[in-house]
Amino acid sequence: MAEPTLRTLITAEKIKTRIDDLGHQITADYTSGQPLYLVGILKGAIMFHADLARAIERQVRLEFIGISSYGKGKTSSGEVKLTKDLDVSIQDADVLVVEDIVDTGITLSYLMRVLEQRNPRSIRIAALLDKPERRMRQVPVSYVGFTIPDEFVVGYGLDYAEDYRHLPDVCVLEGV
Repeated sequence: MAEPTLRTLITAEKIKTRIDDLGHQITADYTSGQPLYLVGILKGAIMFHADLARAIERQVRLEFIGISSYGKGKTSSGEVKLTKDLDVSIQDADVLVVEDIVDTGITLSYLMRVLEQRNPRSIRIAALLDKPERRMRQVPVSYVGFTIPDEFVVGYGLDYAEDYRHLPDVCVLEGV
């Protein structure tokens, strides 16, 4: 079997520029003066979460939640489970869920139902990548970094069997 190959889809420079733009947009949209809770979805969103927090020019609080529907494969299992819960209450808070990629929408639709039950003042989604061709459940994504084709991507936090997260670019993984 041949070794997998990587093809750069989005360079680190383009990612940085787009995140700066998203940060400016989010800063302009949230004017309540209350802290904005950035809820990063582990592990894939960690790079985007950190860079987006630095690009937002207002008070933010960083939180994390773990949720999984992939296991070690390339496609969603369709079974969603919470693997790490929030450490704080989000009741009456402005919440921005930070996701690496919106694919089928199964994971995010489940997570949004869970978080909405906690009565935040507002809740929106920011996703680095959107892959609309694969959508099975519609989710309202307020901030999208890049819309991409239906290819399996890794890098900038996204993985394949826990590998490739460290790559600075988003790359298409071929040959797996």
